[in-house]
Amino acid sequence: MADTEVQVEVQLTADSPPGHPVLQEDAGAERESLNPGSPPNIGHEEVEEPLALLAGVALAPWCGDEVACSCDCEDRSCLEVRLMERSLQPMQQQFQLLMSEVDDLNNCLVNGLGHRDRGALAAAVPSFLHTCQCYFNQLESARRTIPPLPFDIYPKLFDLSQQLCDSLEQLVLTYASYNLLCLDETEPNSISHFCIGRSQLGRLRLTTFRYCKPTPYLAQVNTGLYKRMRWNVEKLQDKQQTDEEQCGENEEREGEAVGDTEYYFLCYEEIPNICADANRNCHIVRTWSIGQWVQVKPDPDTEDIYDWITCEVPQANYHRVLFLGSDEPSCCCATDLLQQLLMSWQTAE
Repeated sequence: MADTEVQVEVQLTADSPPGHPVLQEDAGAERESLNPGSPPNIGHEEVEEPLALLAGVALAPWCGDEVACSCDCEDRSCLEVRLMERSLQPMQQQFQLLMSEVDDLNNCLVNGLGHRDRGALAAAVPSFLHTCQCYFNQLESARRTIPPLPFDIYPKLFDLSQQLCDSLEQLVLTYASYNLLCLDETEPNSISHFCIGRSQLGRLRLTTFRYCKPTPYLAQVNTGLYKRMRWNVEKLQDKQQTDEEQCGENEEREGEAVGDTEYYFLCYEEIPNICADANRNCHIVRTWSIGQWVQVKPDPDTEDIYDWITCEVPQANYHRVLFLGSDEPSCCCATDLLQQLLMSWQTAE
């Protein structure tokens, strides 16, 4: 693309341990049920063990340089690991509940309900996607705990998030194939993408979206780029409270002011593979990158309101900030890579 500018070239590995202390967010997870059909609350006897573990962790002495403290340190570490593993149980239960709801929505469609039920089915999917956003926020909160979770807990959280994301994407595509949902993002009521979580990095609040299928970067201009994910990065001007944000709530909280918002995308472009042998058929290679949306039309600095009114679809350049190669990263890995990059910029400032 001729108007594409390359600003920064950074190489980060997708295997980097995510969620290290540089990613700061409140450790509290949302406790409310996702919907009335959620599993029943844990009984009093089942709560006693996690509470006892918490008490043991809180009362365990901090270790100094003396050898006598080593046993206490080991006991404290074991208590923390047991508590973290215990906290996964309600998340796994909620995950099974959501996956069961996905199956139910698919079965309703495949079994062929009456014509009068089509509207109800079409309305059920957006509502369910909003419910799942609450769960994605819980997973993000658990991944960003301080101190960090044991390393073996992260793959489990990754799997829960990725499996649910893949299932929701397939659900939306299936409903769209029955003409119950529209995936054209130029349409007001389309579901071209859905939210898969929100997290906070210092004064930055990051909201992640997944596109149900590869979508042209610009609606009216062929740039050769196709987007698969989007991140809204909001700059918080006032000090952010550490309480976990209520799931699905987009309004600004009291005492909080949101400044500029930047937009980043996970995109790929198809590049012909140059063959040395002229007799061989060259194939197309997808090259993945993360880039920033830099608006050019209308001018973001203009004060003329008519420039915005007369512009049907905004246009922007794609400034690559991270090259990822030919392999598509998972949603979690791509988000972690962007978070690491944003944190490195904050530290440099």
